[in-house]
Amino acid sequence: MLVLVAPGQGAQTPGFLTPWLDLPGAADRIAAWSDAIGLDLAHYGTRADADEIRDTAVAQPLLVAAGLLSAAALDASPSVVAGHSVGEITAAALAGVIDDEAALRFVRTRGLGMAEAAGVTETGMAALLGGDPDVTIPHLEKLGLTAANVNGGGQIVAAGTAAQIAALEADKPEGVRRVVALKVAGAFHTHHMAPAVEKLRAAVGDLTVSDPTVRYVSNADGHTVATGTEVIARLVGQVANPVRWDLCMETFRSLGVTALVELSPGGTLTGLAKRALPGVKTLALKTPDDLDAARALISEHAGA
Repeated sequence: MLVLVAPGQGAQTPGFLTPWLDLPGAADRIAAWSDAIGLDLAHYGTRADADEIRDTAVAQPLLVAAGLLSAAALDASPSVVAGHSVGEITAAALAGVIDDEAALRFVRTRGLGMAEAAGVTETGMAALLGGDPDVTIPHLEKLGLTAANVNGGGQIVAAGTAAQIAALEADKPEGVRRVVALKVAGAFHTHHMAPAVEKLRAAVGDLTVSDPTVRYVSNADGHTVATGTEVIARLVGQVANPVRWDLCMETFRSLGVTALVELSPGGTLTGLAKRALPGVKTLALKTPDDLDAARALISEHAGA
């Protein structure tokens, strides 16, 4: 059984889209999406530097575009789809809930709304290395922080105000070796993103929505979601609520997933899967050179 997964913000690197644009029709698709959302995806994916693509309003559409482009090149028929944070929008398009252009329009609204919300208060995020989630999460709550990403394998990302992050660095949870501040624009997946939720809620009325054609696994709780309206409602609420990727991986295990392929720019989620899902074959699409290996893996595991 095959699951296709799409990475979240932070996976992008300068120039990562360049080799994908050499595939037949890829540059035309990127140009059409760029026109639709008013953002030059080709520029940001090929020529922009790290600071430019760190901008939330740029990074999020770029990641969804890359995921959809690599999925089209792969042309797989997965049994399950899921995405981490913004990658859930890619997964929704792969499941047939919304079409590709609608996904790009939706993520453009999301990115702009989250960037605007991040400007209200000085906030940030920090990764915690080591520790037990049963100890770490209550400690974060005591400091007023949110466990914004619970990624499995003990990996947790905390989010809150700059002062709360500083307090965490001075008062680490028992067992945590290091607290590493992340280079992100705000406290994503917390109440600080509430204004972005309202913007997305206002935007969904224009979407044409269908029920998923494959199993869609949600970040909210790791559950599969059967209706398109519920998928969209969860995408809206997800912006201000934690990502439970640990629960998504538990669902992959319970469904009997045997192979996981991570769409471009792959690497992060395959790394988590290698630790949390022993025995599951994994492959990350970093460049088109990885497509043949991915197709070979899929031919062994798809269709269960």
